[in-house]
Amino acid sequence: MRNVVIIGSGCAGNTAAIYSARANLKPLVVAGHEAGGQLSLTTLVENFPGFPEGINGPDLVENMKLQAQNFGAEYLHGSVIDADLSKRPFRLNVEGEWIETLTLIVASGASARWLGLESEQKLIGHGVSSCATCDGFFYRGKKIMVIGGGDSAMEEANFLSRFGSEVTLVHRREEFRASKIMLDRARDNPKIKFLLNTVVEEIHDVSKQLVSGVRLRNRKTNEVWDQEVDGFFLAIGHIPNTKVFKGQIETDADGYILSKGGARTNIAGVFHAGDVQDRVYRQAITASGAGCMAAIEVEKFLEAEGH
Repeated sequence: MRNVVIIGSGCAGNTAAIYSARANLKPLVVAGHEAGGQLSLTTLVENFPGFPEGINGPDLVENMKLQAQNFGAEYLHGSVIDADLSKRPFRLNVEGEWIETLTLIVASGASARWLGLESEQKLIGHGVSSCATCDGFFYRGKKIMVIGGGDSAMEEANFLSRFGSEVTLVHRREEFRASKIMLDRARDNPKIKFLLNTVVEEIHDVSKQLVSGVRLRNRKTNEVWDQEVDGFFLAIGHIPNTKVFKGQIETDADGYILSKGGARTNIAGVFHAGDVQDRVYRQAITASGAGCMAAIEVEKFLEAEGH
């Protein structure tokens, strides 16, 4: 029987593990299908406080993990494939093995939606990114491309125009999901050019391990051409990793956990942390802060029960 199980090993999960381990709760961390979370896909992180020169994303999460293990946290590889949260202790199925726990912190994050191109997957962290606020700074004076047609695509294009010499916004349709105010703001920005009815067929250049250009196709005319670009940003949304809790933990229509104040969910003893609930900020530092909150909530919850 566990005091607390933490699902996810990104900034939120690791910080929750540090705090709950220091509270002597001996947490078990289920690493999840993307061990290390979104930071394991980035290279240099320059906006996490305390690192004047920046730090590599994978190094930052690995340091957090080692810190948690130092205080007695245990890590388990694998993903939760089933869960019964109808009564306590909660039961979790990790790759076929059932685990029981008094409390649960869901820090399973949200996975960026990708186009699914082989070249894109190979260039993640080498010019392909799903986070403008994380990586925009590296493209000062460079040519940037943003893919998407919603509010986040407009927001990212506007943000990236501060750095890039030009920003091309590529959208596969003619109509936008973006709100009028966000769309107008992007259209009024002289640095942003729009390419509508256009899809990305290939990202160059995997052999050089950097983005040098893309092959585009117009969906109406079928015309195909190459365009030079240095930074390639996906803004087609995120998918919160909450499918396994469907019908148990309350979420919004997109699957993000609905907060019931602090780090609480609709189920007493189940708490949330990080991108699995946060669709606005999605930063390493906010995820860490949320992990700290969840761990403190767990500690108070177990204390109130006399554990």
